[in-house]
Amino acid sequence: MNDSRSRQADALAEALQRDAGGKLTVFLGAAPGVGKTFSMLTRAQEQLRRGVDVVAAGVETHGRNDTAALLDGLPRIAMSTLEYHGHQLQEMDLDAVLARKPALVLVDELAHRNAPGSRHERRWQDVMELLDAGIDVWTTINIQHLESLNDVVMRITGVRVSETVPDAVFDRLHDIVLVDLPPRELIERLQQGKVYVPEQAAQALQAFFSPANLTALRELAMQEAADRVDSSLRETRAARGEGNLPLRRRVVVAIDGGGQSEYLVRVARRIAERRDAPWTVVTVQHRRHDEATRREIDDAFALARRLGGDAELLHGPGIADALLDYAAHNAVSSLVLGRTRERPLARLFNQTLTQQLIQRGAHYEITIISTPQARANARRFGLSLAPDSWGKDAMTAVLATVGACLAAWLGEHWIGLSDLAMVFIVAVVLVAARTRMSAAVLAATLCFLAYNFFFIAPRFTFAISARQGVITVFLFLAAALVAGRLASRLRMQVVALRAANRHANVRQTLGRQLVGATDNAQVAHAGRVALEQALDAPAWVRLGADTSTSGSAAPGDTDLAAADWALRHGQPAGRFTDTLAGAGWWFLPLLDGEAHAIGVAGLRFDHQHPRLAPEQRQLVEAMADDIAQAALRTRLVADLETAHLHNETERLRSALLSSVSHDLRSPLAAMIGSADSLSNYADAMDASDRRALLDTIVVEGERLDRYIQNLLDMTRLGHDGLKLNRDWIGVDELIGSAARRLQRYQPEVRLQLDIPATLAPIWVHPALVEQAVFNVMENAAKFSPAEVPIEVHARQHDGELVIDVIDAGPGIPDDQRARIFDMFYSVERGDRGRQGTGLGLTICQGMIGAHGGRVEALPGHDGRGTLIRMSLPMLQPHPESPRDDG
Repeated sequence: MNDSRSRQADALAEALQRDAGGKLTVFLGAAPGVGKTFSMLTRAQEQLRRGVDVVAAGVETHGRNDTAALLDGLPRIAMSTLEYHGHQLQEMDLDAVLARKPALVLVDELAHRNAPGSRHERRWQDVMELLDAGIDVWTTINIQHLESLNDVVMRITGVRVSETVPDAVFDRLHDIVLVDLPPRELIERLQQGKVYVPEQAAQALQAFFSPANLTALRELAMQEAADRVDSSLRETRAARGEGNLPLRRRVVVAIDGGGQSEYLVRVARRIAERRDAPWTVVTVQHRRHDEATRREIDDAFALARRLGGDAELLHGPGIADALLDYAAHNAVSSLVLGRTRERPLARLFNQTLTQQLIQRGAHYEITIISTPQARANARRFGLSLAPDSWGKDAMTAVLATVGACLAAWLGEHWIGLSDLAMVFIVAVVLVAARTRMSAAVLAATLCFLAYNFFFIAPRFTFAISARQGVITVFLFLAAALVAGRLASRLRMQVVALRAANRHANVRQTLGRQLVGATDNAQVAHAGRVALEQALDAPAWVRLGADTSTSGSAAPGDTDLAAADWALRHGQPAGRFTDTLAGAGWWFLPLLDGEAHAIGVAGLRFDHQHPRLAPEQRQLVEAMADDIAQAALRTRLVADLETAHLHNETERLRSALLSSVSHDLRSPLAAMIGSADSLSNYADAMDASDRRALLDTIVVEGERLDRYIQNLLDMTRLGHDGLKLNRDWIGVDELIGSAARRLQRYQPEVRLQLDIPATLAPIWVHPALVEQAVFNVMENAAKFSPAEVPIEVHARQHDGELVIDVIDAGPGIPDDQRARIFDMFYSVERGDRGRQGTGLGLTICQGMIGAHGGRVEALPGHDGRGTLIRMSLPMLQPHPESPRDDG
């Protein structure tokens, strides 16, 4: 009661805190272009016609005419202008909105990052300030911008969303509007140019806006909206002091293996079918089942799966506790169970399962199914107990009573023990700890009678001479019953915890093995090893063409037929099933999220296992799900790598085409123009003009040769690598050759070389290292001012030759230095500068890296310009060969 009142008070406090400020309404979509802004403006026009003071403070139309038309007539607050690096940026004027203080304000793109210089870094912070000021806010957001889903969206789309909104903002929600559009219609809008311009739309369709991504994001948006509605309902009911209301009408049928399990399964199937609801068959393992009970439960579970239901094995000290706990955590609305046995003692203490469920599960629909067999069982005491099992437990109770009598007699005559009741209570506790509750009750009754007959005066009779004696023996009986019940419940809890702990350890071990699996073969091997260790039986796993076997334990032809059937139909086959039951293996399909089999797992049991225990079946099914999920993960990773490779290939192709169309065409045009002038006007030119044209042809030809060489080097770096033909060369000769080559192409470049004469020669591939140094110098010449020389320093340090090339250009931001060696980054930024393919630094990194060195981009002198540092190890040739061709 106190917990209920506390939850009610907490819910009321949260509701009051949420309603203290303005009300937040979010228009949620799965992706850009679904119509969130259009829907928000349409509803805003309706509010305006009703007389609501609504203004638009930050609405983005993205150039869509139909969206812009909805702004007509809506009062607006002008955007503020901020200057950033010479650019004029428009942002929502937060102070103007607060001063205007409308009843409702429209703020688009909740995840938007504000321009530097704004009061808040993110727009959602502006919205929170508006809400705190008591202003209602309508805003829009896509599902991928929710912070808690960032990793999920990354796994789905391969794109890490940088602009996110904390989930705590959604705690201020007053209403959520899901704006939905089927993926096919959204793709049509993209193709028609209604979302992005054609070039952006084509790229989006190949990446983020694929049908699979849109479908997954749509499901996420629907789930988030449903969760928020469910959460709001729970909070509202909690504030009213009401319990949780299950929204899904799941039907759960409880069976106990008492002779009517399959009948109950069929009845539950008909009930669920009439209600069009999902259904699950459960059994609670609160004690050790005998063979007949396990067989009946196993058959009932198999029948449930064939009829389209689920099957769950629950653990717990009490049946009612386990059922109610499962119902509370799985949104169950209907419980179906058979008629329980009517025991006089249980009825006296109001402890039957039906009565417990009715008392404690008032908000569940409880259906009691009676069968002719159940009515017959009610007329026979103890029919549900197996005779052999009951006989063993009864014999244990009798032997414990005899042992207690002997121990009490010895204690009384040899030790002088007077409180003999404790001896018999210990016997009852021991029986309860090793058997079921019914045996403990029998032991308590026998010990009560033996204690009265042998040790209470007058002895050897059931008569009791003193009133205190009557009270003593009946208190003994009560204590024995309570102790027996507590011991029995404790034993059941220990059994359940051991089973749950074993299952958890097995799945944890399997999870650790699957984490390191990178392909289907490794997943199959890890799954097979884990199944064998957990079930102590030969296992076999197949995922596509990857099969994991255990020595000679491979399925035969009949077994493989059962495996193929399980793979094709997505259902178990082989032993323990009704399909190809003659097979020696039991096969389970490995299902993906859409109930399609992507593989099959098999186990072979010997003849000592005529049936499979429900807990074993549940463990194997759970492990099969884990193996299937790991296989899906590896397949998704492979698909993402393939898609990434395809995208990189396309980007490389675009970069090469850009180089061919622009950088190669420029020198060709100059060469053709000069040659054409010489061909047509050579006679009219003097010698100097002809010489200038010939020099132009030579220079541009060398420039063209250099571009082509860069492209060839890039191809060699990306495929077969570079063949190193090492030789000794002086550092001054190496750098001097690159410097002379650069000044031949660009005579206006000034170089300042600092190469100590004491530097030892280096054993490298001279042409490649010279090309790398030349590329760095040429890159520095593009960005360094003409009047400032480019500095080149060389020195030996810690067994390495360090070459620094320093320019006085604009420099590189700290967070972008590592990316300048990426050819795509260079091409995308367009920093080919004054002629160049943008591949020079990438080639330099590959050439130096082939020698075991490294290239770094560092800030220049006093933080101005850029320092490119090339470090080469000072290696020595093999004593038997002065040259290294590999």
